Amino acid sequence: MAESEVDLESEQYEKHREAGRILSQVREETAERVEVGASHLEVAEYAEDRIRELGGKPAFPVNISIDEEAAHATPSIDDDSTFGEEMINLDIGVHVDGWLADTAITVDLSGNPELAEAPEEALEAAIDVIEPGVETGEIGAEIEDVIDGYGFNPVVNLTGHGLGHWEQHTSPNIPNRAVSQGTTLEVGDVVAIEPFATDGGGKVTEGSSEEIFSLEREGNVRNRQARAALDQITEEFRTLPFATRWLETDRPKMALRRLKRSDIVHGYPVLKEDDGCLVSQKEHTLIVTESGCEVTTE
Repeated sequence: MAESEVDLESEQYEKHREAGRILSQVREETAERVEVGASHLEVAEYAEDRIRELGGKPAFPVNISIDEEAAHATPSIDDDSTFGEEMINLDIGVHVDGWLADTAITVDLSGNPELAEAPEEALEAAIDVIEPGVETGEIGAEIEDVIDGYGFNPVVNLTGHGLGHWEQHTSPNIPNRAVSQGTTLEVGDVVAIEPFATDGGGKVTEGSSEEIFSLEREGNVRNRQARAALDQITEEFRTLPFATRWLETDRPKMALRRLKRSDIVHGYPVLKEDDGCLVSQKEHTLIVTESGCEVTTE
């Protein structure tokens, strides 16, 4: 998009900013509720309810990733898990009329403060180099350099990303390591930068658990519960990810199995490092401006 075509005061950017303001407040309030013995489900529902109270809507289910988990973990409808002396990543999103903000923070109850600090400092270094014309590979190099300096590894198969209208992940991908070929950022780009650091090997794999889904395509199903679920998905969530526990139909797990079998929805398996390893994360959303960038979730 040419600079002359971009109006950073237009309605869409104001909605990105409003989503970011809501999200910044909710992130801080939610992080304060993470303590040993607190309920995963109560913390997630607090954040999602608070987003609605403040005038936004969740852009995706609150991710609560524990220790080796890196992404896509959210409580089930009857989850009785509580926090222990663990490394906890909270990844939270807000949209206002489909315009998004995305943020994440690590709450360390495991006694590994340097691992929690590494992605935070890496994110600051990345933000410092963002301006029109910067290549995403250069941003990745800054992230990798900081995390390496702490003696940890960046998670190389997770990336930052663009944020579209009703789309949580769009181009460009923003790597967490140096790459030789990248995308050039332009004025008006809205991106989420999210360094992940680990004391493991730096690659996550898919686990077997799925609690987050999104619409793959329009379709028809005969089953009553599956039809009711699909109506809610298309009307309320559109193409954004949703949690099983958000569905209001009877037997939501069965409804999702039918929709998944028909390739109408797809699931997001929990992404994990090797057992015994820890993953930390920090994320902000920003708008690329003519002079640098504006962080909307600070």
